[in-house]
Amino acid sequence: MAKEKTFEEKINELETIINDLENGDIDLEQSINKYTEAMKLVKECDEQLKSIEKQISKIVLENGEAKEFEIE
Repeated sequence: MAKEKTFEEKINELETIINDLENGDIDLEQSINKYTEAMKLVKECDEQLKSIEKQISKIVLENGEAKEFEIE
């Protein structure tokens, strides 16, 4: 089973894809594939950020005050 990429790894991969697309050194088919992969990464990162936001909101709302927490 493949280990899921971290948020940071996804962001780095997204930056690489963006650079490749901006350089224009790849053909149309590669561009479409890279764009598709970039959109997948954006969606995954967005979902991960929303999940973290929910975790933080839950921690803050438990007592009405902020407290120490760990993200799994």
